Amino acid sequence: MTTKTKKDHRKILGEKGEKIAEKFLKKNGFKIIEKNYKNKYGEIDIIAMDGDYLVFVEVKTKSCADFSEPETWVDFKKQNQLIKLANFYLSEKDITDVNCRFDVIGITLGKDNKEKIVHIENAF
Repeated sequence: MTTKTKKDHRKILGEKGEKIAEKFLKKNGFKIIEKNYKNKYGEIDIIAMDGDYLVFVEVKTKSCADFSEPETWVDFKKQNQLIKLANFYLSEKDITDVNCRFDVIGITLGKDNKEKIVHIENAF
């Protein structure tokens, strides 16, 4: 597989995972505010309301060929990036009086099209 093909595959896999995560969140009562919010620090996959909480959601997706669990891929560096993104978002939208949290959703897609979804609320 060429580097470009690998990158395209990861992008397609990521987009599929984000759609699955969005459906999962809606089913669990979340109201989706924004998807793929971008600023100079990067991108937040999903921004949603869960009751009184504004939730910044990072989605990680893998095929069954990978060994580690996708929800473990959000390391300290990624957490700091997401915090910067969220602060920028809050400032840009002039949001000051809301409880916020960061959730991580790990999705594993099996060969038989089975989905394993792990949702970690208040992950960091």
